[in-house]
Amino acid sequence: MVDTTRPPQAPGSAVVPSTAAIRVRDFSLWYGDFQALFNVGIDVRHGKVTSLIGPSGCGKSTLLRSINRINERLGYVRTTGNIELLGQNILDPAVELTPLRRAVGMVFQRPNPLPLSIRDNVLFAYRLSKGGKIKRDEEEQVLQKALEEVLLWDQVKDRLKRAATALSLEEQQKLCIARLLPVKPSVLLMDEPCSALDPKATRAVEELIWQLRGEYSILIVTHNMAQARRASDECIFMLMGEVVEHSATGEMFLTPKHQKTADYIEGRFG
Repeated sequence: MVDTTRPPQAPGSAVVPSTAAIRVRDFSLWYGDFQALFNVGIDVRHGKVTSLIGPSGCGKSTLLRSINRINERLGYVRTTGNIELLGQNILDPAVELTPLRRAVGMVFQRPNPLPLSIRDNVLFAYRLSKGGKIKRDEEEQVLQKALEEVLLWDQVKDRLKRAATALSLEEQQKLCIARLLPVKPSVLLMDEPCSALDPKATRAVEELIWQLRGEYSILIVTHNMAQARRASDECIFMLMGEVVEHSATGEMFLTPKHQKTADYIEGRFG
């Protein structure tokens, strides 16, 4: 059962140490001659929602995309340092990308459903992982469980054969999350998942993120300070490619340790 009860965050409460789902150490990244990240070090805790905040161009999305090695598609990217997922350095050349990306699911700014039915979208990655040899009953169980987890089953159970692209943007984004779940990822990376949604849909996706915590470790990039405050356990503030502060969300927004953090949260720049 996923824990949907948000623990109270007392002002000034410290982050409780725990084994990290993601551990980044001395990680730097260059796009050609331009250095985008400088000696980044963070721990993302198991079963928690951690938000990455900071002005545009500070390196949030670059860091997020480094955690499932999407940046490697660009031939001019080079890195130093380590990124560990559940204790394994994913930058080791021996690490295969396919199992890594099953373990680290990615949700993008704008929903990207496949031009297939709702059913086939949810089962797409699962079928690939199983080599297509799946019994019908198994498919039905996997399909229903994934859609129930993202709170979408009741809305779509009678139209599973319809095109996924006909869904609302909120439903499409939930579907994209559902598509990840059957292959049992450990970590969900979300790059501004609500930026294309209206306020009502944004709230619905935030509530979904909060319900998924506990079973999944979630790292979310957001420019929305209210969203970071509402929908995360911990918060990381980045500026010009560096981590300035990492603390419990309530602590960061009420009693930030660094003046730059306070200036950004209060809207003095960014």
